Order: sequence, then structure tokens, then C-alpha cells
Amino acid sequence: MKFFEVKQNTTGKARAGVITTDHGQIQTPIFMPVGTVASVKTVHQRELKEDIKAQIILGNTYHLYLRPGMEIMQQAGGLHKFMNWDRPILTDSGGYQVFSLSDTRKMTEEGVKFKSHIDGSYHFISPEKSMEIQRQIGGDIFMAFDECTPFPCEYNLAKKSMEMTHRWLKRCIEWTKNNPEIYGHKQQLFPIVQGSVYSDLRKISAEFISEQGAEGNAIGGLSVGEPEQEMYRITDEVTDILPKDKPRYLMGVGTPWNILESIGLGVDMMDCVMPTRNARNGMLFTWQGVMNIKNEKWKNDFSPLDELGASFVDQEYSKAYVRHLFSAKEYLGKQIASIHNLAFYLDLVKVAREHILAGDFYEWKEGIIPILKSRL
Repeated sequence: MKFFEVKQNTTGKARAGVITTDHGQIQTPIFMPVGTVASVKTVHQRELKEDIKAQIILGNTYHLYLRPGMEIMQQAGGLHKFMNWDRPILTDSGGYQVFSLSDTRKMTEEGVKFKSHIDGSYHFISPEKSMEIQRQIGGDIFMAFDECTPFPCEYNLAKKSMEMTHRWLKRCIEWTKNNPEIYGHKQQLFPIVQGSVYSDLRKISAEFISEQGAEGNAIGGLSVGEPEQEMYRITDEVTDILPKDKPRYLMGVGTPWNILESIGLGVDMMDCVMPTRNARNGMLFTWQGVMNIKNEKWKNDFSPLDELGASFVDQEYSKAYVRHLFSAKEYLGKQIASIHNLAFYLDLVKVAREHILAGDFYEWKEGIIPILKSRL
């Protein structure tokens, strides 16, 4: 069976598809909850499956390598067994986390030396080491080791970084060919397009990545501080080049409207910590707009948390109750908000898929985005 099959393409670039892995199928477009340290923050795996309807989650190479470490990971039989998750998993390469440690890392052609944020110990990750760690974690999809440039970024630095990312990719591919899977299920390596906000660099990178023949491809280095319109422009240019018969993963994006706009530009997969991070601060995304549940206006509102919500928490708890939990600093408030936001994000891409299949995605998108952006 093919790894990716497009089921429906509209008159634009949006498409509905199916990714098939050894741990199950993924209906695209899809949002992937982030499970940094073998846990989607505040949420049980059972809730992820039964209520949130997550089809695939992310694991973080950098964090899992440092803790619990690869010895424990291999003893457990890989991340699926370790966290009792029987659906697909995608692992990032650790490149972004190393990028964020700019004050405590040293980068060379060989790889990156960095200091652990946990105990200050020094470690070294090369493209080959990143591949080895991700083999040991055992995700269904794993990412090539790349350098993510900041924004703003000078042209020459972006070009130099992109070229090193391409050289590192060749090493990732070579290592992967020579070192088979260790848990008995297929792992697909996704290369990553870089080049900051420079169209000519993105074109070079997208063409280079396309030539590698991977089963899927990613767009990195966006959602790092550039204006939204720049992100959309680069995404549009890159998806014009990347193979149409392979899934396209836009890394680290974003708000509900970012997700819909990206789907409209031909993106199939997205992830972001926003739904859970914002939830822990009391921000809820809904079909009627953005709600700050900590606001005084909800103090005496005993209506359901979200009348249009897709999760059990939306009907079982009132706005007044959840606001009280945040006021009292009860952790249950953060858990309820996280379940709500994740369920909303998965409902969002599910409804988007339905509109793609119905042929009216773009009209629906233009109508719903202003509502999603409004404040309740």
C-alpha cells in the first residue's frame, strides 16, 4: 500500500489524503499534538485517542535523548510501548531545540555540541547521531537533522545554513540506508526545506529536497517570528515545488487561522505547542472565537464551556466552573482547557477535510477565519 494517497484535490492547492503507517492510517490534512517528553502535557493517552481523536502525535528527540535516555527507551521497546500509544508517532530531529540553545551550543560541519538544560552536561549530536537516536525512539516518521535559522537572518547566513542542512541530509540518508529499523515497523525519513524568507534559497532547497525521493517532505524555519504573510508566501512558493504525490509537513504552525491558510496552500501536516501552552494560560480557541476563560465576564456564566465543542469537557463543565479553577490555581483547569483546545484543533482539520471533499473549502475558509480570530 502507498505511504500517501491523495483522495481529493480542489480547484486550489488544498487536498484531502491518507497516510498509511504500520501503526495505522492518518486522514490528512492533520494536526499533530506535541508530546515533547513522551507526554502531551496534562492529557492522558486515552483522552488523546477517545476524546481528542488524535491520529498521530510528536515526540521530541532532544528531550527524550536527555531523559529518560536511550537505554531506557530501548529496554521499553521504543516510544510506542514506553508511553502505551499504538497510533503513529513523528519524531523531530532535535535541530530546533539545539537552535534554541544558541547561548550554550557550538556548531561545526560535524554536528552540534551543546549543554543539557537539565544538568549542564555536554553532549554532541551529529546527523548520524540524530538518526541513531530516532531509530531507538522508533517513530513512524522521523526528521532529517537540520539547522533552523532565526528571524531576521542575513542572506549569506541563511544560504550557508541551508547548504549545510543539505550536506547533513545526505549524511542522514546514508546512515539510514545502512542501519535498518530495530522495532519491526517501517520508519520514513522526511527531509526539511530551509532558506529563511528568501525565495531563491527556498526554491533551491525545495528542488534539492524533492530530488531525494523521500516519502514525505517538511518545510522548516518558519513560524520563528516572521510576519504571517511572509510565512504564507514562502509556504506557497515551496508547495509549488515539492512533489504533489508526497505529504507536506509545515513545522511548528500555528493558530487555527494559520492552519486553515496553510491547508489552502497545499500543506497536509502541522504541529504546534500552541493549543496546550495557551490552554494552560486560560486561552481557549472555539468555533465562535477566542475566549480568555480567566476574564471576569465568565464568573457567573453557568452555560457549557463551549456549546459547539467536540469534547466531553465542553458539555460537562461550565464557563464559571473552569474560570473558578483557574482563579484557584487548580491544575484541573489547565487539563480541561488543554483537552478542549486539542479537541478543537482536531475538529478543525476534520471539518476542513470535509469541505475539501465537498469542493467548497476556500469559500468556507474565507468565511470562518474572521470568526475564529474574533474575541469572545
